[in-house]
Amino acid sequence: MIKKIILLADDDRDDAEMFCEALADIDESIICHCAENGDQALKMLKSQDKTPEIVFLDLNMPIMNGWECLKQLKSEERYKNIPVIMISTSSHKNDMEAAGNLGAFCYFVKPNNFNDLKQVLGLIASSLENGFKKPLSDLEKNKYLHIFH
Repeated sequence: MIKKIILLADDDRDDAEMFCEALADIDESIICHCAENGDQALKMLKSQDKTPEIVFLDLNMPIMNGWECLKQLKSEERYKNIPVIMISTSSHKNDMEAAGNLGAFCYFVKPNNFNDLKQVLGLIASSLENGFKKPLSDLEKNKYLHIFH
């Protein structure tokens, strides 16, 4: 079984734990690495041989927030093609537009419950199988996701 690596940067430990638990329920071949901020996420990326299939960045984190981390990821040749999904409790249109303008693949509004989180991550995980090459219509129908083309 080929392992798929996902990197999550989120300073909320409860959210990160729930996120990784949902992924484990969805697909046991997914390995979820967690960082508490953008700086730690970048250090984790640089220390690993295999780049993750996708990176999730929370907007608001201490030390280095998701915006700063996204800018660095998209400015480095080695990481610029990794799909990045910005995550937040905010559903402000300005945040969504900024994420798209900075090169994020998608903006994900954190759901309030585990089942909704699992549903959204299930859609993302199934799209991972083919490198997000299948039509994104399934993802775009979800109220928590905003895809940038």
